Amino acid sequence: MKYRTYPNSDVTVSEVGFGMWTTSTGWWGEKTDDEAVRMLHEARDLGITLYDAADTYGNGRSEEQLAKAFSDRRDQVVIATKFGYDISANTGERRGQMELPQDVSPAFIRKALDESLRRLQTDYIDIYQLHNAKMGHVHDETMWATLEELKADGKIRMYGIALGPAIGFLYEGVDAIKAHNVATLQVIWNILEQYPGRPQIDAANDASADTGFMIRVPHASGMLEGHYTEDTVFPENDHRRHRPRSWLVNGIKKVEQLRFLERPGRTLGQAALQWLLHEPRVMTVLPNIYDSQQLREFALAAESPPLTQDELERIEALYASNFGLEEEPMKFKGTMTREEVSA
Repeated sequence: MKYRTYPNSDVTVSEVGFGMWTTSTGWWGEKTDDEAVRMLHEARDLGITLYDAADTYGNGRSEEQLAKAFSDRRDQVVIATKFGYDISANTGERRGQMELPQDVSPAFIRKALDESLRRLQTDYIDIYQLHNAKMGHVHDETMWATLEELKADGKIRMYGIALGPAIGFLYEGVDAIKAHNVATLQVIWNILEQYPGRPQIDAANDASADTGFMIRVPHASGMLEGHYTEDTVFPENDHRRHRPRSWLVNGIKKVEQLRFLERPGRTLGQAALQWLLHEPRVMTVLPNIYDSQQLREFALAAESPPLTQDELERIEALYASNFGLEEEPMKFKGTMTREEVSA
């Protein structure tokens, strides 16, 4: 495993992290807490130090799993978690991108943080993120002041925002970088879905910001692992089951054009992570990990052969031509134009 340190900070994370979504929500298969803890221990043995949870994942379950796994070796892991949703309003089972009410008032943030600390059995959180920030949150000065106070109190080491739930949300990230020099930004970015991740990284470079990026969905919902076929059927409770058929068919066609990235000592899934890690502002990538075989493959990605300049240029050319495919334009849910910002 290799490690990176966030700009102008003392927060060092493994290049490959572990997203707790897969162990605590049931959206990628059901896991018992004992199974989750075993996977977390195995991940740490493989050198993974960054664990990304959220209070809303399983209504606190992801944080409780981290406590069960690491409360006796807290200094050996970097814990990221998220706030902003009122999980007390969750009276039923949520699926897909159904969102709960959000609250970023000082009183709510402090209460949410204390509850996360209790579940995590710790007295500080390394990386605290507003979960699925909207434009109004980005420009809420009181929220930022509250987070700065919590950092001064030693309850958090670093704060930032995570964007979603769907792909999009361009200017939410750009404005967080330019207006607040946000320390950490979690975004969707991968070989197949390069927009709007690339403009956000460009914005950080243009502003000479201290922003480091945490990348989720690095395999385009599993597509870049290279295992899907046109006969693939996803389980009933799997969010991918509800995607249009064209997503699967066209995705497979794109992946076949990327098979040149496979070589001895590097799988396609590892190459997808290496592509992200080629960007210096990427601090850690968060592949969806749901079994030990995947865990080992992705944990070893940082040590697999890095992509060559020729490979990087071939990827760029394929993306620029949309892999020679005609597709419906992507539908974004966030703020994608400056006109929307001013409105």
